[in-house]
Amino acid sequence: MLLEVNAEHPEPRKIAQAVEVMRRGGVIAYPTDTVYALGCDIHDRKAMERIYRMKGMDKSHLLSFVCADLSKVSEYAHVHDYAYRIMRRLLPGPYTFVLQATREVPKVLRQKRKTVGIRVPDHEVALSLVRELGSPVASTSASLGDEIFHDPRELESRLSDIELVFDVDSIGLVPSTVIDLSGDEPEVLREGAGEVDFL
Repeated sequence: MLLEVNAEHPEPRKIAQAVEVMRRGGVIAYPTDTVYALGCDIHDRKAMERIYRMKGMDKSHLLSFVCADLSKVSEYAHVHDYAYRIMRRLLPGPYTFVLQATREVPKVLRQKRKTVGIRVPDHEVALSLVRELGSPVASTSASLGDEIFHDPRELESRLSDIELVFDVDSIGLVPSTVIDLSGDEPEVLREGAGEVDFL
């Protein structure tokens, strides 16, 4: 189902509708400050497995998750002083940060690596979803292989197991920059929408 939503001032009724889908174990597609993302409740293993099947994604590729703000990140990840300084400067923004996971992170999201990818996107729809759900949203880009979907109608037709797709006026074309902050020094794992010249 396609559902138009105001990107800057998302209608609370529509946000609640999407959250209800996630609470029932469904998968949604929603806009971020980079590209469309697929999302579900981080505590719903079956919904996460649906995302893996939908994308044909290998289980070694971990889902990241979206938090509402930096204070929430510390519940799910160990944030060293240098990592905090970097994240405070860049969030919300087009970055995914890899951090050491805490025990609050469901095992399916950390597996053997004991790290987790966390985002705080600068997009009101994404942040409203997380606030309404009351916990992070497990997330990955809306893509098949190297093909990233920017058109919500194409996304809906090609990824048919999605229950709700938010339709917004415009969306970014480049995925987030991924920075590993789990060690002693920051390491750029993927250059994307976020600048890296601060490193």
